[in-house]
Amino acid sequence: MALLTVENLSFTYAGEETPALQDVSFSIRRGEMVVLCGATGCGKSTLMRLFKREISPMGEVSGEILLGGTPTASLSVRESAARIGYVMQHPEEQIVTDKVWHELAFGLESLGYPRDAIRRRVAEMASYFDIEPWFDKDTASLSGGQKQLLNLAAVLVTDPELLLLDEPTAQLDPIAAADFIDTLRRLNRELGLTMLLIEHRPEEVMPICDRLMIMEEGRLLAIDTPRRVMETLGTRPEILCGMPASVRLFHTLGENGTPPLGIREGREFLKASYANDVRALPHEPYTHGERVALSMKNVCFRYEKTGADVLRDTTLEVFEGEILCLLGANGSGKTTALSVAAGLFKPYSGTVRVFGKKQKDYRDGSLYRSCVALLPQNVQTVFLKSTVREELADAGADPAALPYDLTHLMARHPYDLSGGERQLVALAKVLATSPRLLLADEPTKGLDANAKRHLIEIFRTLKQNGVTVVIVTHDTELAAELCDRAALFFRGGIASISTPRAFFSENRFYTTAVSRMTRGIYDNAVTQSDAVSLCRQNGRRGGAS
Repeated sequence: MALLTVENLSFTYAGEETPALQDVSFSIRRGEMVVLCGATGCGKSTLMRLFKREISPMGEVSGEILLGGTPTASLSVRESAARIGYVMQHPEEQIVTDKVWHELAFGLESLGYPRDAIRRRVAEMASYFDIEPWFDKDTASLSGGQKQLLNLAAVLVTDPELLLLDEPTAQLDPIAAADFIDTLRRLNRELGLTMLLIEHRPEEVMPICDRLMIMEEGRLLAIDTPRRVMETLGTRPEILCGMPASVRLFHTLGENGTPPLGIREGREFLKASYANDVRALPHEPYTHGERVALSMKNVCFRYEKTGADVLRDTTLEVFEGEILCLLGANGSGKTTALSVAAGLFKPYSGTVRVFGKKQKDYRDGSLYRSCVALLPQNVQTVFLKSTVREELADAGADPAALPYDLTHLMARHPYDLSGGERQLVALAKVLATSPRLLLADEPTKGLDANAKRHLIEIFRTLKQNGVTVVIVTHDTELAAELCDRAALFFRGGIASISTPRAFFSENRFYTTAVSRMTRGIYDNAVTQSDAVSLCRQNGRRGGAS
């Protein structure tokens, strides 16, 4: 029986002529987990928000949305709040109270539940999610992973029939993201919770979902089991790039038939099909220029005078013209280090130099004039105007000179954009300052695989033009493809730093899907091109073509 039915749904944003959604029809059965994929700006988030009328965008709607046979437009405020749960991409945007226990109770309080029922439900939910150890903490003190887990628990405590999740792991490190997705799998399998999920981590979600939806330019392109979708659309480059590593490798090698789905099946496919006489690619030498663009020496920083150090004797050198990626767990200090490098926070000890000059010697804002620019993690903080056109004009950015097209977004309010679109607009504003040192905090958050490939080319072009780039990221695939060096941040300092092939082949968790899939078969393959190269050098087993 269908829980959610969408019939001929179309939507056009206020002030726009081109529809964001065009004639979308599908249904989701009770107990299903459905993953929604598509390029940045294809309408995924718009579609999801239309199901939850409290956050539905302004514009012209046609068609029908039914929940259990009842039009969602006719649901009471209480029914809509209780029956449809929604977990956002940015954890901070959803948390409304200052204490963990109160956040869990807030939804039930708002719905008028009696005190005994609230206590029982909150206790059970806190136990299920193992929230009890931080039950009395301030919500502001939680890590990104804890905040998102709290959001999920606070939504589920009202016992919704349908759970909507809009890229819930976008700001989580690989370990926290895997744990979060495993929690979703258990909720779906053990409790029968119906889910519709937007997620750009194909390795984790596609092997466990029941059906996969693909959207393209506001239309529903396909909805079927992951294997059938990949068989029919897997050869299309713009769709293939968003598929699991095993599927991408299968098609790139020119194989026929049904591609392997996930890490385990990918390993079995490689073992059965390709020899491994040549086990490793040549070592990649690390070379750099003589001039240091950013130097942090024995830097210590804490947010409160009596609090613990967030940065602990942090020492790092970034050379001019290189791209460095910082990885690590939520709360390890990566974003704080970037803010200190940008001059937003002042360390209480240690020295920060930018292009050889002490940071404190840059006066009257000269640090930010064609020198240093920061793309923050929460890009909404850079938006001040009512339209994208006004935002770009305010920054002095020439849309025609950008390395990507934003013309179709010019009349839109920045807050009406998808997460990926906001990233691109914010990056355009930052690049308008012509920085020599670009600091970027999670720049691929909300971007689909195709948009990430485009962003990689943008960063490479910046490097060719002499710009030094430091990126804080949870995106191991991006780092492996892009950086000259990768570093692991742990407890406020650099735990390890190396070239990407050495870094990711030596890590077990902070590594790429290709590395996990090929480990034990090949020694240092960390990107798809690495795996393709080794497979082709070795040839198929038995000499088969």
